[in-house]
Amino acid sequence: QVQLVESGGGLVQPGDSLRLSCAVSGRTFSRYAMAWFRQAPGKERELVAAISYSGDSTYYGAVDQGRFRISRNNAKKTVYLQMNNLKPEDTAVYYCAERELADGSPYAHEYDYWGVGTQVTVSS
Repeated sequence: QVQLVESGGGLVQPGDSLRLSCAVSGRTFSRYAMAWFRQAPGKERELVAAISYSGDSTYYGAVDQGRFRISRNNAKKTVYLQMNNLKPEDTAVYYCAERELADGSPYAHEYDYWGVGTQVTVSS
């Protein structure tokens, strides 16, 4: 059974940094693309970033790419999202997702497995 478990969320102040982690179990992690999505209250789920199976290709959604960075460690079966200079508008539940293909996609419906999410709240 495939499981995706996010961690690293929390309450931070504007300008702080966080690194989210998503540990995957139950399958060959290194074959598949991974992504981070987020969903704020009253808004649709949106892509933050996606990464190919090898990590060589990344794709960012409508976020400030200078503040967000996706990476993966296939040996640890973990994908990361580094978030810097956080702003109140970054407040959302952040979800990890896996796609059963080598390359990522900006569309949530094209991902096959999801974590339960981790809350990120940016507030002074």
